[in-house]
Amino acid sequence: MSGRLTTHVLNLSGGIPAAGMALQLWRLEDGAASLLREAVTNADGRLDAPLLEGAELAAGSYELLFMAGDYFRSSGLPFEASGEGNSADGAAPFFLEQIPIRFNITDPSAHYHVPLLVAPGGYSTYRGS
Repeated sequence: MSGRLTTHVLNLSGGIPAAGMALQLWRLEDGAASLLREAVTNADGRLDAPLLEGAELAAGSYELLFMAGDYFRSSGLPFEASGEGNSADGAAPFFLEQIPIRFNITDPSAHYHVPLLVAPGGYSTYRGS
């Protein structure tokens, strides 16, 4: 079995999958970051395909960047932004606008699953299976 990198996002405040959350996958190397993928979660809060798999999955450092503020503003759920003032586009800022999760892949043949449990005021993650 070849290795792969997957994620999913759960909206803890609403008790639902975080459908429609945009995210980016970055490779971190020699002090520089390279954008590898951009994706949006499906109705189940997951992606339709792994972020990386097979030969694409290499040992090294990565960052998943989740666009939480955009998600909560567009979710239609009754959340209040928690910042003062407005952002440049006039939308009220959230306490957590973007959530970066940095992690290392040491075994490219393994399955790395990086879930995000998120609410407007906090988040949690872990190495899933």
